[in-house]
Parts: sequence; C-alpha cells; structure tokens
Amino acid sequence: MRVLIVEDEPDLLDYLARSFEAEGFACDRSADGEDALFLGEEFDYDLAVVDIGLPKLDGIQVVSRWRKNNRNFPVLILTARGRWQDKVEGLEAGADDYVVKPFQIEEILARANALIRRSAGHASPEMRFGPIIIDTRAKTVLRGDQRLELTTYEYNALEYLTHRCGQTVSKSELTEHLYDQDFDRDSNVIEVFIARLRKKLDPEGSLKPITTVRGRGYRFDLKAEQ
Repeated sequence: MRVLIVEDEPDLLDYLARSFEAEGFACDRSADGEDALFLGEEFDYDLAVVDIGLPKLDGIQVVSRWRKNNRNFPVLILTARGRWQDKVEGLEAGADDYVVKPFQIEEILARANALIRRSAGHASPEMRFGPIIIDTRAKTVLRGDQRLELTTYEYNALEYLTHRCGQTVSKSELTEHLYDQDFDRDSNVIEVFIARLRKKLDPEGSLKPITTVRGRGYRFDLKAEQ
C-alpha cells in the first residue's frame, strides 16, 4: 500500500514516514501544500495523511481541491487545533477522519488501516476467501490452519489484489502502490511476487486464486465471505 505523508515539521514527517514504512507501507513525503496537491493529483494513493497547518496551501484547501478533481483516496487529517470547527471544516472539505496532535502513532496506524479497509468495502480487519484468511491488522495470512510465511512485499501485493477482488490490476499499478515514487518502474519483480504467492497460497493448484489476464495484469478471483 502506498501512502502520502504531508507534514511541514521535518522531524514529525520523518517519524510518521518511518512508522508507516515499518508497517510495510511505501511512503511518499511532502512538506508543503502545493507539492502535496501535485502529488495527490499525479499518483493514485491508497491513503493520504495531511497536516492542516501547511505552508503555501493549507491542508483543508489541498483536500478540497483533490476532491473537486475527483481524487477519492482516503484522507486522514492531522491538526494541532482543538476547536471543533476546524475538525468539521476538514471533514466537510472531504477528509475521511482526523487525529488531533499530540497523538500516539498506534492510533494513526489503526485509523489508517481502517480507512483503507473501508475504502475497499471491508469493515472487519479479517478477510476470508474460502480457506484463505487475511488479517490486515496483524498482517498475517492463513491457509486453513497453516500460517503462510510471506515477505512484506508479497503480503502487500496480496492485500492490494484482494482489496480489488474481481478487478484486473496492471503490473504498473501494483508497482506504484507497493513502492515509493523513486522505484524503477521497469522492474519485473512483480512477476516474481505473483509467482511466489501462487505457490504459497495454492501449492496443489486447486484454488487458482490469482489469474493472469494476458496483456492487462492480474486478478484475484476468490470471493470474499461476509
């Protein structure tokens, strides 16, 4: 999953980005509103974490302009302001949730994961696809009673595909959501991840959870159980 972190305090920006990266997210960073506006319109993020008090363009204006331009990824706003009017203004601009500074990083991560799940139509952190169970909170995968040992990138690729169950996802789209903007986009590493996922999820070849759509990408075909 790829996240945009927008914060003008360098230490806090670094702390937030490192915390998300430690959880397996790819992070792009921005320290002002104009740059954040550009990045949000240029890339299709899974989530943006946006401070309200930004230079050049404040966070509320950034979110409002994203929404007017049909950028619909989830947005979590950060504010040091205690007035309830500021929270309402941020939500009315199009933000999906807010956290007031100072905060605990565990709360930020929990709210971020919840927003990503809900945007994909999953209310629970546990997703079931037949014998495959994905816990998006613990970032673990079970096949029946067996816990699968996945690398961070294998897990992130699987989670992204399952959030778009039944939809074809191109290799370039997967690359953009697994890596930050400096990654070499000509890499064939995605093919390696998909091949390893197939072997781990379906060692007997009976489930066929991931289909290759020739010339277009990959599709996760198992149906989610409610």
